Amino acid sequence: MYSRRQFLSSGTTTIGASLILPYAAHAQTGGSDMFETSTGTITVHPVAHASFVMETPGMVIYNDPVGDPANYAGKPDADLILLTHEHGDHYAPDTLAVLAKDNTKLLTNPAVYDMLPDPLKSKAQKIGNGEDTTIGDIAIEAIPAYNLTEDRLKYHPKGRDNGYVLTIGGSRIYIAGDTEDIPEMRALTDIDLAFVPMNLPYTMDVNQAASAIAAFKPKHVYPYHYGESNVDSFGAMVAEGDSGTIVHSGKWYS
Repeated sequence: MYSRRQFLSSGTTTIGASLILPYAAHAQTGGSDMFETSTGTITVHPVAHASFVMETPGMVIYNDPVGDPANYAGKPDADLILLTHEHGDHYAPDTLAVLAKDNTKLLTNPAVYDMLPDPLKSKAQKIGNGEDTTIGDIAIEAIPAYNLTEDRLKYHPKGRDNGYVLTIGGSRIYIAGDTEDIPEMRALTDIDLAFVPMNLPYTMDVNQAASAIAAFKPKHVYPYHYGESNVDSFGAMVAEGDSGTIVHSGKWYS
């Protein structure tokens, strides 16, 4: 597990209103959150920073797994690994080489696909902004992820990196990747669960993140990839708004 400061240099709380279907019930177990949907349970296991494991009905998904593979001990093997972009806190080929099993599929943006060692590339599919695909029973859309602010444009240029919207049964899950509150995010609809970053200078501040939540109104949101940002302030701003979004602050840092 990494500290917030380690990631900058290289008890789960819930805030909000009552739950809204299709997430009919919610429970916390050992740092993980379970969401009961119309098609079964989705369990989210925060690992560190932007890395998490999500168990869905019929598929286990790893998002941007980096760091010591031992951090994933006790988690079920990945059926699908999502990679948003090439930065070292999101893409670690040595970690992937351990975690990607014989039947694991990788879904990446084109830039990461081109970097993959051949053994990993043979398991991978690339998808660009605005494209979609289906893996198993999960429909996946690649959502742009980029910076808007002039002095941040160098970090995540428009058109290179991905976020993802996953449709699992009747539930839509948005993984933003590294981005600011771009128009494509603000225009999203019917999102049940979102993972939204907030750390400067690489993504956005908590005010931008809260403003985005007010715009696209996910039913639930995890602040992740937040470093030393004040997530309590983010939660308070969301609670003061009219989105009805429930904020889950998972254990992303030691």
